[in-house]
Order: sequence, then structure tokens, then C-alpha cells
Amino acid sequence: MNIQLISIFAVILILIMVIVAGYVKAPPDRAFIISGMRKNPRILIGRAGIKIPFFERVDKLYLGQMTVDIKTEQSVPTNDFINVNVDAVAKVRIGTSAEAIQLAAKNFLNKAPEQITEDLQDSLQGNMREIIGTLALKTINTDRDSFSDQVMEKASRDMNKLGIEILSCNIQNVTDENGLINDLGMDNTAKIKKDAAIAKAQADRDVAIAKAEADKAANDARVLAQTEIAEKNNALAIKQAELKREADTASAVADAAYEIQQQEQQKSIQTATVNAQIAKAEREAELKQKEVLVKQQELAAEIEKKADAEKYQAEKKAEAELVQRQRKAEAAKYEQEREADARKAQAEAQKFAAEQEAAGIKAKYDAEAAGIAAKGRAEAEAIKAKGLAEAEAMEKKAEAYKKYNGAAMAEMMIKVMPQIAAEIAKPLSQIDKINIYETGEGGEGGASRISGNMPVVMKQVFDTMSEATGVDFAEIMRANTYDAKVNKNVNITGADVSVKTEK
Repeated sequence: MNIQLISIFAVILILIMVIVAGYVKAPPDRAFIISGMRKNPRILIGRAGIKIPFFERVDKLYLGQMTVDIKTEQSVPTNDFINVNVDAVAKVRIGTSAEAIQLAAKNFLNKAPEQITEDLQDSLQGNMREIIGTLALKTINTDRDSFSDQVMEKASRDMNKLGIEILSCNIQNVTDENGLINDLGMDNTAKIKKDAAIAKAQADRDVAIAKAEADKAANDARVLAQTEIAEKNNALAIKQAELKREADTASAVADAAYEIQQQEQQKSIQTATVNAQIAKAEREAELKQKEVLVKQQELAAEIEKKADAEKYQAEKKAEAELVQRQRKAEAAKYEQEREADARKAQAEAQKFAAEQEAAGIKAKYDAEAAGIAAKGRAEAEAIKAKGLAEAEAMEKKAEAYKKYNGAAMAEMMIKVMPQIAAEIAKPLSQIDKINIYETGEGGEGGASRISGNMPVVMKQVFDTMSEATGVDFAEIMRANTYDAKVNKNVNITGADVSVKTEK
């Protein structure tokens, strides 16, 4: 029973440890992806989950909003062949759907927002460059909303493949290399000024016409009044001739004034017509100049386009050559590094072999030195033992020699005498042939003389040894004879020999 409780308690404890070790909680702006045990990984966003330790892992994916700076690093030609530089900003984020998160996890897993924006920058720049090539410079400047919409539409297809959602795209700045945007502004300013001047001239003309019409109306009213006066005066003309003459004169003056007024109106109309024709001629001249300027711009654009194409071709060729040289340099550098690594490995192997060889030699020499030392000690011990044995033997010999008597010494002499005789006879043995021409005296021949020399030589050697040692070997040899013991009283004690002669 206790064993079962302990087992249950152990299982519960293990489960608690697994839950505590595998507990993860994802914030709202990040996706926690748990993989390892299942075919499709689990995705946690703003909620908690459990992973199995050692069998599953947790990876993180940033889901917040990211800002990508889109800048054309080089000038891009527009549809009307004008090189422009565009600066834009895009707001992007990883899609919230499971499919988008799985696509993004394959490309941006465990990456910081800065790394993700850096990876997306090249693709967005390429999409913006493609859209710039399809639009005119004027369209890019005047309709930036449409331009940014086209960039978003173009980039969305590529971003969807990466699991990225584009929230917005804003065009910040548009510039060109030759200042054509400023020229367009100056052209619009000149047009506005010209239109204002034309409007002012037309207004002045309308004012003059209105003034002339007012003068005419006033004159008509005045003539009408004078006519009524003349009609009333004509009633009196009958009575007074002068009044009639004045009335006729007034009538003539009124007629003349009318003619003058009419001529002035015609003159004003002709002036307005001439002004209109002059303005028309100026407009036509300006149009001609504009056409010439457009032709010049088209020609310059065509030349510039051709130059840009040649420049672009040269740049691409130079870039290709540079890349080829860089690749060759990298390959050479890689080969050098491989050779250096090989030489280093070889040097390390040689060093290790040398160290092993040195260690072996050292061990060998140490063993030999130890052997030599042991051999030396053994030889020294042997020499010491030999010396001690020889010293002990010498000491024993000395003690023995002290105890030797004359008889022993005589015995030794007798033992060595054959050797002495052999050594004396050696020179005679070297003689191959002897010719003797003497008959001898007393019947002795030459050969007997040679053999007779041997005892003489032996006696000489015997006497020489007696003189050298101080021992009378002849007396020692005769010490045991009857004559020596009885008549001459010779006593031999140890090494001392005393001879007493009694006569």
C-alpha cells in the first residue's frame, strides 16, 4: 500500500514538474510556436500553453507593427525617361492568420523587428522601382496617392508569399538629378502670371467697352433731351429765326457729336480686336517656343536615355567584372585558408609526432640511463665485492704466507722451476739449425756443451732469486737432509731460517 502511494505521489510530482518546466505564456504582440511532437506546430498568441520538456521547443515570432524605409539608392528612370529618387515609408506586420504565421515562421522565426525590416527592404525597393518605371514624372508628383496605392498593390503579392501584411505606404519625397521638378514649378508659375496678365487685359478691355457704352448711353440721353428742347424751340422758331438757327446749329452739333462718338466706339472695337490679335500672335509664338522646347527636351531625353543605357550597361559590366574578381579573390582566399589550415594541421601533426618521438626518446634514454645507472651500480657493487674478495684473499694469502715454512716455500720453488726451465729453453727452441765445428776437450762435444749450460743457467736464476728475496733457497732445500739436521743443526721455523753449523 505504501509503495503504491509513493508511486502515485512520484507520478503526480513528475507531472507537476513537467507542467512547471513546460509552462509558457505568449504576449499579444508575439506568437509562440511549439513544435516537436505534432505534425502541425501549435501557435500561442496572447495565451498560455504547455510544452513537453526535451521533446518540444518554443520559438518566437514578432507580430507588432514595423516601419520599413524604402529608398531608391540609385536614380530610377520614369516612363518619360527622367531619373528620379523616391523616399517612402511602409508600415507592415506579420499576418494574423495561421497560414500567414506559418509562412512568416519559415522566414523570420526568432528574428528581431530590425532584422525583419532589413530583410523586407530589398523586396519593397524593387517593387517601388518597377512602379516608378511605369509612371511619368508629373503623375508621380501630382498623384502620390495613386502612386503609393500601386506600390502597395504590387508589393502585396510578394509580401503575402512571406506572410507579411502591408498596412500603409506613404511617399515622403521625390527628387530628380537635373532639377526638372523645379523647372515644372517655374513653368506653372509663368503660366499663372501670363494667365493673370491676360485676365487683367481682358478686364481692362471690358471696362473700357463698358465705359464707352455708358458714355454712349449718356450721350443718347443728352441728345434725346436736346431733341426735345429743339422740338419745343422749333415751336418758337417760327417766331424767332435766330432761335431756329440755334436750334439747327444745335442739331448739327448733336449730329457731329454722334458721328464722333460712333467713330470713337469703332476705334475702341478696332483697338480691342488688334489687342486680341496681338495676344493670339503672342500665344501662338509661345506655343511655337513651347513646341521647340518640347522637341529639345525630347531630343535631350533621347540622348540622355541612350547615355543612361550605355552608362547602365557599362556599370553592369563593371559590376559583373567586380563580382567575378571578388569571387576569384574569395576563391583564392578560401584556397589559401584551406592550404593554411592544411599546413597548420600538418605542422600540428608533425609537432605532435615530434613530441611523441621526443617523449619516446626521452623515455628510451631515461630507461637506458636507468639501466646504465643500475648496471653501473651493479658493476660498482661487483667491483666492490671483487675488491673485497681480492683484499680478503690477499689477506688470507698474507696470513698463509706468514705461516709458510721453508719447506712450503721450497715446494713452491720446486713447482715453478719447470716453468723457469721452460722459459729459459724457449730461445733454444727457436733455433732451427746449429752447425758445431768443435770436437771438445776431454771427449766432450759441442752439443753436450749446450745441454750443460742449462744447469748453469738454472743455478744463476736460483742465486738471483736468493739475492733478490734474501732467502737462501739452497739451505732451505738442504734443511731436511741428514747432514743438515745432524752435522749442521739447521732449524726452519715459519719463514725464518736459522742455520747453525757444528764442526
